[in-house]
Amino acid sequence: MFNLTHKDLLDAGVHFGHLTRKWDPRMAPYIFMEKNGIHIIDLNQTLSSLEEASNAVKNIVRSGRKVMFVATKKQARALVSEEAKRLNMPFVTERWLGGMLTNFATIRKSLKKLQGIDKLMKDEAYKALAKKERLMKTREKAKLEKLLGGITDLTRLPAALFVIDVKREHIAVAEAHKLGIPVFALCDTNSNPNDVDFPIPGNDDAFKSIEIITQAFGKAIEEGLAQRKVDKEEREREKAEQEKKDVDAQPENQDA
Repeated sequence: MFNLTHKDLLDAGVHFGHLTRKWDPRMAPYIFMEKNGIHIIDLNQTLSSLEEASNAVKNIVRSGRKVMFVATKKQARALVSEEAKRLNMPFVTERWLGGMLTNFATIRKSLKKLQGIDKLMKDEAYKALAKKERLMKTREKAKLEKLLGGITDLTRLPAALFVIDVKREHIAVAEAHKLGIPVFALCDTNSNPNDVDFPIPGNDDAFKSIEIITQAFGKAIEEGLAQRKVDKEEREREKAEQEKKDVDAQPENQDA
């Protein structure tokens, strides 16, 4: 796991919660104290929760499955999409389309439509289209890419979600629950941690806080992917050794 310390989290402002009047009482176990009308998050809880989440997500990606990153708030979009791209994981940083998980068949149709337009634009026949028609195709492609660009390679439902701001992404969280997909989430003091499987208490508004938690989570995924590679190499080695043993065990052909 990313070797984070209390100081790293303090420097990033992970401990700053919301105003006390905006809190969700269900976050009480994760709150250390109240100061100047603001709830202060218990960073011991943040570190232990992050470790638990990291161990769980490692096992998910080690088995070859995908984790979808979801963060549509302005301060999280760029860094979350960058981390997801680095790890070759799907992501949603624009508007969450209702049914993106629960009606995945329809989403796949839209993805195929995007692929079709992309293929058409590379074809010689595209140049023969009227200027207005080419413009319409360009606009349609841009619209689809904006909404679905982060999940173009997703051929099946993700095995888990990593969410920034549970309240904002409540539709995504609800869809995941309906399908039994585990949710990992950065939960601020105004969130309901019971809505997610692996809540990570922390400031979900400050850029640096979002960045440090996302990178730590990404590091865990990276470790899981590395372990998957090791597992694959080990299986291939064992298979080669077994094949060699089988060949050696075969009786030599004797002349008739």
